[in-house]
Amino acid sequence: MSTVSNTPIVASVEDRWPSEGLPAEATPLDALVLASHLLGEDRRVANFGGGNTSAKGTVTDHVGREVRVMWVKGSGSDLATMGPQHFTGLRMDEMEPLIERAEMSDEDMVAYLAKCMVDPAMPRSSIETLLHAFVPADHVHHTHPDGINVIAGAADGEKIIAEIFGDEAAWIPYIRPGFTLAKQVGEAVRDNPGLKLVVLAKHGLVVWGDTAEEAYKKTIEVINQAVAWVNEKTAGTQRFGGPLTDTPALDDDARAAVLSAILPSLRGAVSSETHKLLTVDTSAAAVEFVSSRDAAKLVTVGAACPDHLVHTKRVPMWVSYDPANDSTADLIARIRERAEAFRVDYREYVAKFGDATTVPADPDARVVLIQHVGLVSVGATTKASKLARDLYHRAIEVMAGAEALGEFVSLDDEESFAIEYWPLELYKLSLAPTPGELQGQVAFVTGAAGGIGAAIGARLASAGAVVVGFDLDEAGAAEALSALGEDNGLAVGGDVTNEDAVAAAYAAAVAKFGGVDIIVSNAGIASSSPIEDTSLAEWHRNHEILGTGYFLVAREAFKVLRAQDLGGGIIFVASKNALVAGKNASAYSSAKAAELHLARCLAEEGGAAGIRVNTVNPDAVLSGSRIWGPDSTWRKERAAAYGIAPEELEEHYRQRNTLKVHVLPEDIAQATLHFASESRSGKSTGNVLNVDGGVAAAYSR
Repeated sequence: MSTVSNTPIVASVEDRWPSEGLPAEATPLDALVLASHLLGEDRRVANFGGGNTSAKGTVTDHVGREVRVMWVKGSGSDLATMGPQHFTGLRMDEMEPLIERAEMSDEDMVAYLAKCMVDPAMPRSSIETLLHAFVPADHVHHTHPDGINVIAGAADGEKIIAEIFGDEAAWIPYIRPGFTLAKQVGEAVRDNPGLKLVVLAKHGLVVWGDTAEEAYKKTIEVINQAVAWVNEKTAGTQRFGGPLTDTPALDDDARAAVLSAILPSLRGAVSSETHKLLTVDTSAAAVEFVSSRDAAKLVTVGAACPDHLVHTKRVPMWVSYDPANDSTADLIARIRERAEAFRVDYREYVAKFGDATTVPADPDARVVLIQHVGLVSVGATTKASKLARDLYHRAIEVMAGAEALGEFVSLDDEESFAIEYWPLELYKLSLAPTPGELQGQVAFVTGAAGGIGAAIGARLASAGAVVVGFDLDEAGAAEALSALGEDNGLAVGGDVTNEDAVAAAYAAAVAKFGGVDIIVSNAGIASSSPIEDTSLAEWHRNHEILGTGYFLVAREAFKVLRAQDLGGGIIFVASKNALVAGKNASAYSSAKAAELHLARCLAEEGGAAGIRVNTVNPDAVLSGSRIWGPDSTWRKERAAAYGIAPEELEEHYRQRNTLKVHVLPEDIAQATLHFASESRSGKSTGNVLNVDGGVAAAYSR
């Protein structure tokens, strides 16, 4: 097999500094913000949340003194999006003398730097603050570019850097960030006035300049100089040793079919302690890697950059798959086996290098690579899952270059643990919002465009769930979920009475998030007429939507929930009429009664699998309702049944209930959350919660 390729091993980057430059009145901090954005917006230059930048200048302090300060990236910020408020200002005259010290612990360093801040309200400064302080230049940029890390992660990296840059570059052997690394970099720059850059082994790049523009342009120049050298040296070499041509590649349709069949099982397999969301990646780069000769070896080496570790773990979970010989059942069994083996290995890793103070992280994989299929990233939130995916793309590029240069190397296990469980790295994770009780769970809500459906979607989302809204009115569902954004909401159009539409809606949920956990059957209609005036079409329509529709939605839910093996919750939004006879509403009331009994049957059927099925019975929820709209036939028919005007109906219902209250969509949403939450109702199934203000005839007996 030929190993010749015309594709460059690593891509160059673009100088995007604006031709018009900065306004004359721009401050050093303004320039720093611009440079940071330009660096961070190109993920080939700076990882999400990784890298750090600084600028030095003079400010007037709170008592009117001129003070030299350094602004440095605050811990946990992202270069691409941070504003001036995300930088920390520190007094230079208090930091510079520290370079004379022989050593300084992390704890002492953090405490000392907190006292150097010009404003205590500023964020905690970057882990690498002293590195910036010790480099004698007004602007310092530390990044993790693909074009440099292919060399920093190569076995002969030091030799290669010397060949490319000569005496203009210093090589610092790997050491965890902190005081010692800062001192080493600072002394290297101070002792060698001709230096242009510092390369940190297995880590990244440090460049500096008198202005933000100079430091930025030097960063881009250095990266592209390295890229040009690497591509020339590796010309004709195939990435990752080329494809495994003895195994037929899957086409896009076949790959999609495999993923659709396995994702719920995969999601269950990597949700051992908490629910996870999945992000599927079948991009050209991901498929090239998982279909290559070298992938199975490279995935065992380790992380391509220390910053990746808390988001991707040390290694991904590799699942071998031969499309020509393995069935879907074979692949699912292997996924479960590999997921358990990954947890065992991870726990052994923590036990080996941790101590009594170590709090083990969730042991499940964060990146799953399925041979010939693609990459599936894992996270408690979509943001976390996508971050793991994006960081692993950077790893793919670094591995491609480093291996082509001879051999990809990484941190050893002990070094990896020291970063992954480093308190200063874990601090960044502590800045994330407190998890909601439904974090990591997927809610599937029918009738999502209506008043009750929209309220349910919003309430479950506020508790941390992502929401799939299914409705005939896809645009209305999209509007109802619009506040959730693309990462946390998905609108799907379709009819609950159509088997193919229901199956397609679940397939969309699985493709987007990996599965479902909470199913809320809420799609509804209503009609009112005396029995002798009730047409067969009206009867069928009520029972098709409220009976058959609820059956189809539940049937597909059971398929996904059983495949995940995580339990789950199904909530039927029925009606007070499921329990109480409704005058002139036989079609509607009998269909609602069928819903209620279907829920009880399903509770018995799903209990052994941890699938809870419960019912919420609203009554007279007029506010925001399409069914009860001011000009709706249902409103007029129900008013006529009570001998009152349509506009009197809401007050009639309020006076009819025991508590004399209006029942609102938010009240139904709150009851739905009760049944959706395992912490609130994990031992309840087959139950009914009336939300009707108290209707005596509906009291449970």
